[in-house]
Amino acid sequence: MTYDALIVGAGYAGAVAARRLAEDGNQKVLVLERRPHVGGNAYDCLDQAGVLIHQYGPHIFHTNDKRVFDYLSRFTKWRRYQHRVVASLPRDNPEAVPARRDADGRLSFPVPFNLDSMEAAFGAEEGARLGVKLLDAYPAQSQVTILELRRNSDPEIAAIAGYVYEHVFVHYTMKQWGQTPEEIDPATTARVPVRLSRDDRYFMDAYQGMPLEGYTPMFERMLDHPNITVETGVDALERLDLADSAVKLDGEAFCGPVIYTGQADELFGFRFGPLPYRTLDFGFETLPQDYFQSHGTVNYTVDGDYTRITEFKHLTGQEKPGVTTIMKEYSRSYTGADGEIPYYAIINPDNNALYAKYKAEADQYPSLHLLGRLAEYKYYNMDAIAARALALADSMI
Repeated sequence: MTYDALIVGAGYAGAVAARRLAEDGNQKVLVLERRPHVGGNAYDCLDQAGVLIHQYGPHIFHTNDKRVFDYLSRFTKWRRYQHRVVASLPRDNPEAVPARRDADGRLSFPVPFNLDSMEAAFGAEEGARLGVKLLDAYPAQSQVTILELRRNSDPEIAAIAGYVYEHVFVHYTMKQWGQTPEEIDPATTARVPVRLSRDDRYFMDAYQGMPLEGYTPMFERMLDHPNITVETGVDALERLDLADSAVKLDGEAFCGPVIYTGQADELFGFRFGPLPYRTLDFGFETLPQDYFQSHGTVNYTVDGDYTRITEFKHLTGQEKPGVTTIMKEYSRSYTGADGEIPYYAIINPDNNALYAKYKAEADQYPSLHLLGRLAEYKYYNMDAIAARALALADSMI
């Protein structure tokens, strides 16, 4: 069969672009996916206990982009869901207020840090007093950074920034990125927010929710079109050949557009060296109880070797009494070993310069388009990837 377009990867980038090209561009599209399923890292499935889990970590959809929301809504109904996250601190934290401890004696409060967090951390009376100070210094309902707080002439307000840095940000970031405090980008530290409200939603976007039946059915519907052929369990790099500014598929010249969503360094045989990433290990546990924790995500911001615990039934709304599945998340350096997945690009000037070499190689192929987190060596939320896929497909129609 002859195809008009080739897409490598059936995650957000590949699936959205494929549907737009097939439906609105009337192009015959071949999608090659290395994994045995569609959906990329957003893939979800039932585990052995019948609990709907996110195999590659929690994915919560949120966006301010109406076009993206409307486009995805063609392929799924939504469960109304607004994500809330709490930080959990050890019981030996000397600043913990006993009345605010949970059954295990741990202190918990909402993140991002807000006025409720203040009262949990410092006690109802003292926290309320400090909250009034903040509201006198900054507009209510606003969000200030710890850099702004540190610059405040009032030492108590400046001390709040120190508390948030120590108990919410620095240890969590060290675990997530494998860095010492000295290595953490000061610009990142400076942007850590404190909310001057009691709004405990993790995201503030206009559109928030979870696909009612799960992400995988949404992707299956998106890719279900007579002009789309999907092949899973296929390594596209074994079938692609890039040479002399031309693309070959299965040994034959391919003249149509190629959208590549995999690793840019792998596409070119790591000829300039591998791009650094962080990977994640997931520890799944099924427990004989209705719920394990109070929120879908609990961040362990000070102690523990995992960064967070996710309990999926909070996210999905699945009703399954007497059983629940949780997932502990561990971050470490990506080595490229079999089975490892590159999740997060490590953005710094040296790595950006290395990526630029691969991008220059790709630019020699006019029909080749790099799209997505791995291909562009950037961090994107799901909605941003969908928006970029729509925009790229727009330019091809």
